[in-house]
Amino acid sequence: MSDQTTNGPVLAADGTPLKRSLNRALRLQKLRALALISPLLIFVLVTFIAPIADMLFRSVENQIVSETLPRTTQMLTEWDGDGGEIPDEPVFEALYEDIFYAQEAKLHTRLGSRLNYELTGVSSLFRKSGRRVEDMGEVYQDQFEDLNDFWKAGENWNSFMGSDAWLADIQAWDDKSDARQPRFELREGIDVMLPKTADAYARFAQFVQVEDEDNLYKEDPWAIVYSALHADMTGPNADAIRAWSGPAAEELSAATEAAPAFETVDFKQSFVDIDKDWHAMDVWQTIKIYSPKLTNGYFLNAVDMQKSVDGPELRPESQRIYGILFWRTMVMSLTITISCILLGYPVAWILANLPSRTANLLMILVLLPFWTSLLVRTSAWKVMLQQQGVINDTLVWLGLVATDDRLALINNQTGTIIAMTHILLPFMILPLYSVMQTIPPSYLRAAKSLGATNFTAFWRVYFPQSVPGIGAGSILVFILAIGYYITPEIVGGTSGTFISNRIAYHISSSLNWGLGAALGAILLGAVLILYYAYDKIVGIDNVKLG
Repeated sequence: MSDQTTNGPVLAADGTPLKRSLNRALRLQKLRALALISPLLIFVLVTFIAPIADMLFRSVENQIVSETLPRTTQMLTEWDGDGGEIPDEPVFEALYEDIFYAQEAKLHTRLGSRLNYELTGVSSLFRKSGRRVEDMGEVYQDQFEDLNDFWKAGENWNSFMGSDAWLADIQAWDDKSDARQPRFELREGIDVMLPKTADAYARFAQFVQVEDEDNLYKEDPWAIVYSALHADMTGPNADAIRAWSGPAAEELSAATEAAPAFETVDFKQSFVDIDKDWHAMDVWQTIKIYSPKLTNGYFLNAVDMQKSVDGPELRPESQRIYGILFWRTMVMSLTITISCILLGYPVAWILANLPSRTANLLMILVLLPFWTSLLVRTSAWKVMLQQQGVINDTLVWLGLVATDDRLALINNQTGTIIAMTHILLPFMILPLYSVMQTIPPSYLRAAKSLGATNFTAFWRVYFPQSVPGIGAGSILVFILAIGYYITPEIVGGTSGTFISNRIAYHISSSLNWGLGAALGAILLGAVLILYYAYDKIVGIDNVKLG
């Protein structure tokens, strides 16, 4: 027994090695702690981390162009945007197909809005094209229907496009019942003989059954199905169509013989008939430039640059606004922070050195703004600062300002600084007060007893101990200031708004979420850089709240 105690592992009461038992106990404690904080962790992930991740993704996401114009963007990869010539006929034919499907799904207007951020006028171009693109397909539809009434009815199309099993199911299906409509299935081999027609008809069938939830068996095909059928019948598969012995063999063979004589559509000319801008180089260059699924275009726009065929370049000087807004935001936020320090430090010092009962009563006045709506406080400043407001009236009454020379305190940077200093002042006073309360008054008395003047005692003894409170208050005020948009929007006018006002505009009004996300990401990066610089210079460990 003594040998086991000396040489063997130490055992717990249940006979397991003590080390393993301790590890198990520690693991259980960690799991319990994780279970306790998991609700808070999930809350932070859902409400904080996930929105930031979504914002960062939106700032580079650009899938709408390639997903809405898949054929066009694919063909544009071989087009030389610097050549001075617009794309050839096959690209316009691909554009016809893409816009046709996009307008049926109501996606062409979204695409136009996206590209309109980069080139003004593209939105109306896509809207106009979406309304008239069906006319191109109807040229072929009318000729097929004039050739044989067989091509007019959806049931006839289904007879050779759909599989026998699907035809039996759809004919037995009651569209008034709650049973699900049988999903369309292509006839075996039809996609080989009529590849373009099969693709167009499958898209049509899916849209009718899934989006419109109508009975496919009774629906007439889209016009693009007819143009696809003409392309197949005049292509390399013409002989295979003539040799077809399945359903509608006679009609398909007759149409194949007649198809080469049909009037054809010049897609390049047809699009310029819709709008001459389709022959403009900048339209096609914009589509080509923004074809990739990920783009740095939003970030370039956020720093007053733009993408071009030759690479990134500065925007015209009249369009450079974001650099000015970023600089103004940083400078004014710093000014507001310094103003809060100058006004809040004396107040915090008085509160910290008064008897507790009196200090608590005065603290209510500091906290009182928190009980009033931010919008109400800002609106009150708008009333006070305007030229016919309380402040100017008082100055005129005191004779300090002439009646016709009232101060411009509203709709400018002055109004923004005054209003935001008042709103953010409590966030400076509270950290300062908390730190100052921990400074023993005996330190000042000891300094004075050693011969220091009041100023020297304050500057050499008291102030250094209050610096952590200044640091904490400055971080709070500065970070809150650069993100404010309500107060600058109401009292700032055109010269007193922040970059956050532009972000809010793009998120809620222009709906350019990509640019708004890029601006927000840059603002977040600037805050992190300043935070890092502050940590290196001052040290974040020196920031205290008391």
